[in-house]
Amino acid sequence: MYVMRRALSAGIAALVLVVASGAGARAGGDSGPRGVGAARAAGTAAGASGAVAPEADVAHHGHVSLGDEWLRISVMTRNHGPSSLEDATVRLEFSLRPVGGLRLPERCLRAGERVVLCRTGPLVADGVGSKTSIRLGITGDPAEAVVRVATVWNGGATDRDPVNNDHQVVAPATGDPYAF
Repeated sequence: MYVMRRALSAGIAALVLVVASGAGARAGGDSGPRGVGAARAAGTAAGASGAVAPEADVAHHGHVSLGDEWLRISVMTRNHGPSSLEDATVRLEFSLRPVGGLRLPERCLRAGERVVLCRTGPLVADGVGSKTSIRLGITGDPAEAVVRVATVWNGGATDRDPVNNDHQVVAPATGDPYAF
């Protein structure tokens, strides 16, 4: 019995040593021992190359409105930390096909008929966010528009709360802003 306990203790110690050295994090697992979670909470996580990645919480909030032949989208992107980010990219996808000349902010580009990608620029941890506003001309008399907002790139950071990155907003054609 004593030999089995000693072998089990040695095996657990070896496992803790391997995980603490980052091997568990490089494998992509989030279910490691408390020591790995504490290291991640301090703003670090090991990637496949063994490099340390920052931890940040990118979040999008804003509103969508549809009315008077316009679809208006306003997105405020923030980083709740703990690490700052040099840049992030938000994807805006809309159910209606825009018409006419699509004038986009300088840091945005069209990625498809109904998709726009926008750089946020630097996002300081717990600082003021980056605002993106787009106005799209539409035709016909649609009853509603659906807009999807999502982070497609966050500078390689680990995000432990990805739920606030992705939104789907249904905006009836009332002209009222619908928040997300």
